[in-house]
Amino acid sequence: MSLRPYREISRRKSRQIHVGPVAVGGDAPISVQTMTNSLTTDVKGTLDQIIRAADAGADIVRVSCPDEDSTAALKAIVKGSPVPIVADIHFHYKRAIEAAEAGAACLRINPGNIGSADRVREVVKAAKDHNCSMRIGVNAGSLEKHLLEKFGEPCPEALVQSALEHAKILEDNDFFEFKISVKASDVFLAVAAYQGLAEACDYPLHLGITEAGGLIGGTVKSSIGMGNLLWGGIGDTLRVSLSADVVEEVKVGFEMLKSLDLRHRGVRIVSCPSCARQGFNVIQTVEALEKRLSHIRTPVTLSIIGCVVNGPGEARETMVGVTGGGGDMHKVYVGGNPDHNIGGTSMVDHIVDLVETRAAEIEAAKQKEA
Repeated sequence: MSLRPYREISRRKSRQIHVGPVAVGGDAPISVQTMTNSLTTDVKGTLDQIIRAADAGADIVRVSCPDEDSTAALKAIVKGSPVPIVADIHFHYKRAIEAAEAGAACLRINPGNIGSADRVREVVKAAKDHNCSMRIGVNAGSLEKHLLEKFGEPCPEALVQSALEHAKILEDNDFFEFKISVKASDVFLAVAAYQGLAEACDYPLHLGITEAGGLIGGTVKSSIGMGNLLWGGIGDTLRVSLSADVVEEVKVGFEMLKSLDLRHRGVRIVSCPSCARQGFNVIQTVEALEKRLSHIRTPVTLSIIGCVVNGPGEARETMVGVTGGGGDMHKVYVGGNPDHNIGGTSMVDHIVDLVETRAAEIEAAKQKEA
């Protein structure tokens, strides 16, 4: 029996699809997405956002394709992107066909909004011909008229029914390479809708709390909503929707997954909030380390604790640790064991060296095993 059964999350069993080379669903890692906010016709500016997001860890990036000029620019964007591109299509079926032809790995679409059955068939054919998956994107703010008349207002049952109706359109066209989202800005509504959809089908689910807000408010709101779902084993890919830079969306997404032991990437810093007992300025030290260590992708754990009350205990659980001491001499732990002392003036540089060394050792061990 595991000594830590409380840490185990049993993920919902979903079928697996692919967004380019990225597997979504099944036993694949939960992928992190973001969306560009530049004009898609600005190829250079859009690629700059995509590359920065990819460097931060984004597995997939979505790009808006509202008009023909955007889908025309998409080909160059796909070619220059280090990650697969999802084309965001709203109503016009021709944009979806053009995006598939331009190399989009996935189409974000609502089949019911595309028009006639013939138009849906044309989009499905283009997706099949170009090895393109789809995402059915249901949003509480744009539910179909007949569902609002039936339910009176956006509710979990309405979102789930909308998703299943759109799914049936694709199923009737013998297309099953799709994932589904049922987003809302209301946390309770979004969570309940995803829970209902998770019970109603086995398609992979794209999580999101839409229009979540700014960096702090949106992070809290998204973490409560998506954290609740992820803890319950629901979710195969996610996007944190923030009124902030795309890189911040990716960072928050990974921090959610790291907190739940669902993904491990980069340095995870365990740090105290600081108090009068601190032997060094914890806040400034952590801020400096977050910037200096942001380039590391290898999972490394680091504890930065200002005093000896909790410091030794936290250091035992991390690969590298520092506990504040008296006389400007602080204890450095390596591999959970006390190793040596370091003065405050050179502490940040020293910690960076230790973490970079540990990351290099981990990567070397991986290569040796391979």
